[in-house]
Amino acid sequence: MNESITAIPFSSLLLVFIPVSIVIGLLHAWSLEWKNTIYAVIRMLIQLLLIGYFLSYIFESNEASVTIGVLSVMVFAASWIALGTVQQNRRQFYRFVLLSILVGGGLTLILVTQFVLKLNPWFLPRYMIPLAGMIFASSMNGVSLAAERLKAEMDRNVSYPEARGIALRAALIPITNTLFAVGLVSLPGMMTGQILS
Repeated sequence: MNESITAIPFSSLLLVFIPVSIVIGLLHAWSLEWKNTIYAVIRMLIQLLLIGYFLSYIFESNEASVTIGVLSVMVFAASWIALGTVQQNRRQFYRFVLLSILVGGGLTLILVTQFVLKLNPWFLPRYMIPLAGMIFASSMNGVSLAAERLKAEMDRNVSYPEARGIALRAALIPITNTLFAVGLVSLPGMMTGQILS
């Protein structure tokens, strides 16, 4: 088995944007919001380039403050991005979303890293940060779906208890699909990383 890291030429990397271009073309043809997709792609590239430069420093760091700082940025950013589906009163709802992701994702992260993996030291960034990324991203997607569905149902004058139930079911759809697909369609993120590395 070849243990060396595969270097991907920039020209080959550009091929990845063919499917993205097709989706953007369809959005434009159907008069849907396509500019936001272009903005998201450009922002993703910039963020990946920036984190690529800092990852080696972060992973080699032996200070808990660095890991805590990165986790804090992740939680605050995930909470704000999750509210992208709610344009009105976004700042008002931010603290509730922040609390949801911090408590739900944070407890899960503590359980996995401290009681299952038993990281030593407890803040080991090589494990803590990738796991936090997967957990907070999943929490962010769930909260985003729930917020969008709750707002849509409330706008239809559905009662709050009923709208809340509909929102929760919507938030659980991607999580449930992922659970059904693991091992058949997809592999967990860290397992995929270990296979490719």
